[in-house]
Amino acid sequence: MSEQIIPHAWPPGNSEMGVAIRHIDWSLTALGPVDAWPASLRTAVSAALDSSWPTIILWGPELIQIYNDAYREILSLRHPAAMGQRTQECWPEVWHFNEPIYRRILSTGECVHFEDQPYVIEPSGYSETRYFTLDYSPARDESGAICGIRVTAMETTRKVLAEREIKTLLNAAQSSVDQLQQIFDEAPSFMALLKGPEHIFEIVNAAYRLLLPDCAVIGKTVAEVVPETECQDFLKQLDAVYATGKPYNATHIPAYLKKSPGAPATRIYLNIAYQPIKDAEGRVFSIFVLGNDVTAQCLAQIELARLNQELTDEVQQVVLAREAARIANERWELAIESSGGGVWDWDIRSDKVLYSARMAEILGYAEDEFDSTLEAWKSRLHPDDRERVLEALQNCLAAIIPSFHAEYRIRNKNGNYIWVASHGIVVERDTDYRAVRATGMMSDITQHKHTEQEQWNQANSDTLTGLPNRRLFRNRLDHAVKTAARSNSILALLFIDLDRFKEANDLLGHDVGDMLLIEAATRISVCVRQTDTVARLGGDEFTVILTNVDVTEHIEHIAQKIIDAIAQPFYLGNEVVYLSASIGITLYSEYANSSEELIKNADQAMYAAKNAGRNRFSYFTRIMQEAAEQRLRLGGDLRHALARNQIEVFYQPVVDLKNGQIVKAEALARWHHPILGMIEPTVFIPIAEETGQIKSIGDWVFKHAADCSKRWGQQLGCVFQIAVNKSPAQFLSHADATAWARHLHGIGLTGSSIVIEITEGLLLHTSPVVAAKLSVFRDCGMQLALDDFGTGYSSMSYLQKFDIDYLKIDQSFVAGITGNEADRAIAESIIVMAHRLGLQVIAEGIETPEQQALLIAAGCDYGQGFLFSQAVPADDFGRILMENMIPA
Repeated sequence: MSEQIIPHAWPPGNSEMGVAIRHIDWSLTALGPVDAWPASLRTAVSAALDSSWPTIILWGPELIQIYNDAYREILSLRHPAAMGQRTQECWPEVWHFNEPIYRRILSTGECVHFEDQPYVIEPSGYSETRYFTLDYSPARDESGAICGIRVTAMETTRKVLAEREIKTLLNAAQSSVDQLQQIFDEAPSFMALLKGPEHIFEIVNAAYRLLLPDCAVIGKTVAEVVPETECQDFLKQLDAVYATGKPYNATHIPAYLKKSPGAPATRIYLNIAYQPIKDAEGRVFSIFVLGNDVTAQCLAQIELARLNQELTDEVQQVVLAREAARIANERWELAIESSGGGVWDWDIRSDKVLYSARMAEILGYAEDEFDSTLEAWKSRLHPDDRERVLEALQNCLAAIIPSFHAEYRIRNKNGNYIWVASHGIVVERDTDYRAVRATGMMSDITQHKHTEQEQWNQANSDTLTGLPNRRLFRNRLDHAVKTAARSNSILALLFIDLDRFKEANDLLGHDVGDMLLIEAATRISVCVRQTDTVARLGGDEFTVILTNVDVTEHIEHIAQKIIDAIAQPFYLGNEVVYLSASIGITLYSEYANSSEELIKNADQAMYAAKNAGRNRFSYFTRIMQEAAEQRLRLGGDLRHALARNQIEVFYQPVVDLKNGQIVKAEALARWHHPILGMIEPTVFIPIAEETGQIKSIGDWVFKHAADCSKRWGQQLGCVFQIAVNKSPAQFLSHADATAWARHLHGIGLTGSSIVIEITEGLLLHTSPVVAAKLSVFRDCGMQLALDDFGTGYSSMSYLQKFDIDYLKIDQSFVAGITGNEADRAIAESIIVMAHRLGLQVIAEGIETPEQQALLIAAGCDYGQGFLFSQAVPADDFGRILMENMIPA
């Protein structure tokens, strides 16, 4: 954003002054009647109204604001009553920046231009940055004197964000292309990408160009570049791969290629592979070609075979074997040097090794500074690979295996380990068939190993957290079960679920949810040993495999460490998130003898921990198996409960503690199961939330409560208020938030007849969607009550941010106020705090007169509990209400 002085003047409007002024729909009482305005002000107003752009006039030395309808839309975002006010009073946040500009324009008459100026605005209670292009110019009266400043604005937010996105995409695309090209060009194998059924060269690496004629090949077909391959079945194999989608691999295939159109064809030998590349629908659209020129190796093998056929007696065998070995060695060295590898030659009698310049280069040395002793080579081997490599070398020397081959890590000059592939043969033996001389090659395969590791990680690691995924977890669990069975050791499986993660993820967005999962994975990992396995199965589900455990106390210690770690606040940018963990634990082979049973049992134990209040661990028992089966049956039965009239609404009185009269009620759902009898909400409501049935049940309970409120209100001659619980799952659904308000209006009730009861978890990480739905309830007159206050992460911020009417003290504090000083202090503090904030307090679970007396002494407003009445059916509540309620 840069300031520019531009050479243009602000043109006056072209409409008649009287017509412009008559279109003014605001009041500027401080400036007097329109007819009394100075001519300069009328000119400014007319010009502002004539402009089609958002325009504002800062009039007079006090910079009074006058603007047209287009600018009103921008100002109404934050300053709906800015008309006729001084600029420094309406916009103090930008006054410091703009004041020098205003003064300069008033004194010099210059015009100033700003491109893409950012402003932080708050359209609906949350902040966002938007960008505007602004023009500042002097406003002049009829005599030409400067009477104010004219500002026109054009929003450029979409342009700015689009330019940023395009730049990011271009940078990412270029980086990917460069990286791909580098990998291709540095690969020792020849590679190409052939597009379409015509097999058009799309990408070719440097190694492949050595095989092809010296000409441009990109964009040409294989038949055009190397027409001699058409009669050698190469094109037929390419056609077959493209048509069937099946890969093709071949080794030691002879091929005849011409380096130029007029040159004779040269025979070479290739190891080649064709890999089809398919689209999302499984159709082949390209073929990836990978191969190596193995001509030198094949010729050496052919030559050795030919010589061996000519051996007629023992003397000839010895002579010709030595000669063949010499020829093979020369060809071996030639093949190695042409392949880009390094050559080594070992004189076994003197124990000296000669290395080629390329081999020294692979290890980062100059040829003259490379130690050529065998011991120096051994000292560079990785400790984990040394025994294996030396054993393979000894087996080759002893003729137990025909050749030496090993892939291992070796330390280079910088002290880093690189991966190499080493091949060798014994090229000379004495009359006792003892190895005298060996030679071979070594090539750098570090990049290949890295690629293999990346492919393994992609197949076995969770892409978000880097932990083992479900596949690797299952492999390790199967292995751990077999080990535990052989060694008769203790194996424990922990199943971890993050409590209320879905609420935080839905409310704060998936980006914050991903950050939560990454941090949770880190916290869990630091709580276990390196030999244990932490895995993410998906979503917010994690597992831990504990092997070789001595005592169960160790298992419980780790489980508690994980619970404590997850309970710490998550600081994610501007958000602070609070979670907890529920952990299920099962042991092998207490109740399980297989991986499947361990997983199932740990999952059931985790649900038992959740049902017990979350933020804890639970061991698997047979009773849990029965509970899980019953839970599954209840979920199926609940789907038909409403249609079969099995759901009933009970009502519990809310009493004014000052006079003991019933003033409100809370609606509570009950389920009359045809076999199991009465089922409490604590049992079936979580099932309804998990299965998505909570919306239909919640709407039915609300309508029942509304009908009762209307009936009892008519009997009493006043509004009778009923509280209805609304779970976070209902807020997060896509249901129309205005449906409840429309229903109340349709039956002739005002919003004040209903109180919406919500939990702290809903407000702790609230989103614009939840805030908007709460606003709908407030706008129609419904009040809000915060249930179970004090049991969660109580925060003053959401009490101030949202218009809460009632705090409900959880019954756990009420139960302890007569014998526990801490519980009494908490209850009294909640009451004092609520009253200071203008809220009323309802105490739940009052069961004794002593509890009631202490709450009255503390100033509590309302109470409910078995001391007054338990929850009862609607007809019974109506009788209690008529007997005990004094109408207003």
